Amino acid sequence: MAQVPAVTDTDADTDHAGKSGGGARSARTWAVVLAACAGQFLVVLDVSVVNVALPSMRTDLGLSTIGLQWVLNAYSIAFAGFMLLGGRAADIFGRKRMFLAGLGVFTAASLAGGLAQEGWQLLAARGVQGLGAAVLAPATLTILTAAVPAGPARTRAIATWAAVGAGGGAAGGLVGGVLTDVLSWRWVLLINVPAGALVLLAAVLWLTESRAEEARRRLDLPGAVLVTGGLAVVAYGIVQTEQAGWGAAATLVPLVGGVLLLAAFLLVEARTKEPLMPLRLFRVRAVSAANAGMLVTGSASFAMWFFMTVYAQNVLGYTPLEAGLALIPSSLSVVLGSKLAPLVMRRIGARHVAVLGALVGAVGFGWQSMMTADGTFLRTILGPGILMMAGAGLAMTPLAALATGSAAPGEAGLVSGLVNTSRTMGGAIGLAVLSTVAAARTSHGTGPGALTEGYALAFRTGSGLLLVAAVLMFFWLPRHSDT
Repeated sequence: MAQVPAVTDTDADTDHAGKSGGGARSARTWAVVLAACAGQFLVVLDVSVVNVALPSMRTDLGLSTIGLQWVLNAYSIAFAGFMLLGGRAADIFGRKRMFLAGLGVFTAASLAGGLAQEGWQLLAARGVQGLGAAVLAPATLTILTAAVPAGPARTRAIATWAAVGAGGGAAGGLVGGVLTDVLSWRWVLLINVPAGALVLLAAVLWLTESRAEEARRRLDLPGAVLVTGGLAVVAYGIVQTEQAGWGAAATLVPLVGGVLLLAAFLLVEARTKEPLMPLRLFRVRAVSAANAGMLVTGSASFAMWFFMTVYAQNVLGYTPLEAGLALIPSSLSVVLGSKLAPLVMRRIGARHVAVLGALVGAVGFGWQSMMTADGTFLRTILGPGILMMAGAGLAMTPLAALATGSAAPGEAGLVSGLVNTSRTMGGAIGLAVLSTVAAARTSHGTGPGALTEGYALAFRTGSGLLLVAAVLMFFWLPRHSDT
């Protein structure tokens, strides 16, 4: 989830670690890797851990359907909007410093969210959590690559970091289910407090400061605020259509306001000397096409977790733990799809694998759209869930490879961050759109039949989005990547 930086480390301790084969130095290096991976695990875990707790949060805090989706969107929008800024800050001000700052904000916001007594308090805490994660996540990988010398050891360390990230996403449903069932929904957030405190202590003891030698000294804070605000206001406008309709002022004002904020963001990026998102990168066909593909595929796959969770609990009557267990195969299928993608890419090319992944996901969404109020685990959760998430893994891996592989050597990390930002932003907007679609079909009905009809239409719409993504990627992604 973090950008992959291209930096020159100035940490003398790192150089010593690379040259020395001593056991003590090696142990310290892998302690740094452990701390960085623990930080990444917490960030990724909190994307998915709250899903199975959503119905309990709604009951306890009286959240509306719209408020429920903002428990997810508040985190993801802040995370996506400030992720590139967080990566830049780590290079300028120091990786350890920003790691500690991001983890401190993340941990404090987790405490505030776990103690929330009103819905708005929870949403505010989730937004601050996302901000902390946006600072923390890029620093985890830069710390790791600075600590481990280039070669097989660094490759193993990065593989460990990636596996921990995937494991955090896969474990989220189970961890959230256990905590919600055994304790309460509050512990899906409060668990971050002791965990964060331990990682903070380890980071203070083990990490040494480092930064990029030639890092640009300015931060594009206006750009980060504009893109985050614009995305949030647009998402708010979309969900307002559920109650006010498309022609009402309550809908049009935020939609127009959000578009203006995003236009201002593009203007700032075009004129500033050190932009957060250099627009010239999108002149490269592979970069622009891969980001568009990631935006559309992410809009469907992110919403899948939300709707599968509420369907399992609100319609099928699963407990939070049962819902978490039911979604484990789907979570693991993302990892499987991501691991299979490089093997298939060698045979048919990255472009065709991305298209194949979108088509597999579309089939899964279409299958899920045939859900019923008395559905079975095998027919309405296991089978379609595996297809949906395997397709996501197949599609996202080649898209990231195409984008970063087409970038200049010094910009691979920036492009990687853009791809992750596109995926997360697409997920936030997709959840807003599909939740509105579902709510329009249910017409405020709360019975199993009405809810199922709304969820089914959301999955049907998601299938359509993935078909659009497949066509877009087939014609827009560069053909030479297939050779």
